[in-house]
Amino acid sequence: MMKNLKIFIAALSILVAIKSSAQQTLFDTTEKPKLIAKQFSFTEGSSVDKQGNVFFTDQPNNQIWEYSADGKLSLWMENTQRSNGTYFDAKGNLVSCADEHDRLISISPKKKITVLVNDYNGRLMNGPNDVWVAPNGDMYITDPYYQRDWWERKKPDLESQDVYYLPKGSHIPIMVVNDMKQPNGIVGTANGKYLYIADIAANKTYKYTIQPDGKLSDKQLFCELGSDGMTLDEQGNVYLTGKGVTIFNPSGTQIGHIDIPEPWTANLCFAGKKKDQLFITASKAVYIMKMKVSGVE
Repeated sequence: MMKNLKIFIAALSILVAIKSSAQQTLFDTTEKPKLIAKQFSFTEGSSVDKQGNVFFTDQPNNQIWEYSADGKLSLWMENTQRSNGTYFDAKGNLVSCADEHDRLISISPKKKITVLVNDYNGRLMNGPNDVWVAPNGDMYITDPYYQRDWWERKKPDLESQDVYYLPKGSHIPIMVVNDMKQPNGIVGTANGKYLYIADIAANKTYKYTIQPDGKLSDKQLFCELGSDGMTLDEQGNVYLTGKGVTIFNPSGTQIGHIDIPEPWTANLCFAGKKKDQLFITASKAVYIMKMKVSGVE
């Protein structure tokens, strides 16, 4: 018994050492995330443009804020239709999950709003939560149900909480995942081949292969952890949010964790001119962390 215990402890020590070594290749483990501001109600939906500027939402206050590549924080837009998760398309439009009316919208650099998705088969969507825009312009949208204070309805119009595919140029969403409890975070690889989707209620994240027709196949359990927002770095590591930031390598092995001194970490993206600063939205605050790797947004 004692011999087996010693072997177990030795093996555990080796795993801890490997994880620590991997983490040190991602960021300076002696540094902590830097607080940028703590003046919001609930921060979400961080997305980076081609210049490295970050745009993030404060949904309860119906606002979108900008944190520029040179470190300046400013209010970018009010009356955002309760924007939540966001992502930039190739033309520089900010695609937003706006659940005031449960729509997917596009916001131009001049703040003109265009409705991309208004409903699903004539029925009100649950509340589009997060979106990823593929390199070819196709979009993937998670649609969980979270009761909002600004809604008159008290129950969903749809029977399930699903994931949708929106072909480029189309306004008609196509259901591609309908077996999750509550899909939330979503992100795809830079080559457009794979898609990660978190089932936050089941506390699991899955990896899919994106087919030429936009449908998803080859569902694989990536890790036993759910997530709110998600992002990827240049090495293919996956960053999940919730209790701080948890980092997994492409094989689904946890290789790092960044503690955030807030109740909840909702979203993140790589910011700055070199995309080497991890921008983190967490409860009423936003943080930034210098990284040794870059993002792929």
